[in-house]
Parts: sequence; structure tokens; C-alpha cells
Amino acid sequence: MTFVILPQAIKLVIPGIVNTFIGMFKDTSLVTIISMYDLLGIVKASFGDSSWITPVTPLTGLIFAGFVFWIFCFGMSRYSAFIERRLDTGHKR
Repeated sequence: MTFVILPQAIKLVIPGIVNTFIGMFKDTSLVTIISMYDLLGIVKASFGDSSWITPVTPLTGLIFAGFVFWIFCFGMSRYSAFIERRLDTGHKR
């Protein structure tokens, strides 16, 4: 089971699992609904801080948050592609 079936199953389900992880990561911005802070919550909280506020604070904060989300999602997708190539043994669908 460990050496035959599990490696075959893992390489077939990696895209779906990584897609789920990326979706969960991007949905962390919805966590603010239940009063927990995430990256976007912290950026939005900085909009009202008098020591940080400038006319471009909202724009730069949201661009930074978008860049952070993009970096993490891109990294997860590249790692998924690497694992898929590594586990590819010639099985074609």
C-alpha cells in the first residue's frame, strides 16, 4: 500500500490539494468578519493611524497586501508543479 498505491494516488491528487490550499489562503481575508486580524485587516487598520497616514497609504498598503498574496500563491503553485514533475513516472491520463 505505502510503496505502490499511495505514490500513484498522491501524484493524481496534488493539483486539487494545492488548489484547495491556495483558495484557503486567499480566503483568509474573510476572517475579519469574525474579528480576527489578518494581513488585510492590519493594512486597513493602518489607514486610520495618524502616525502612518499619508494620501497614498491606502494605495500602497493594498498593493503591498496584493503582492504578498501573489508571492505566496505563486510559490505554492510552483512548488506544486515541481512535486508533480518529481512524482511523474510516465503515467498519462
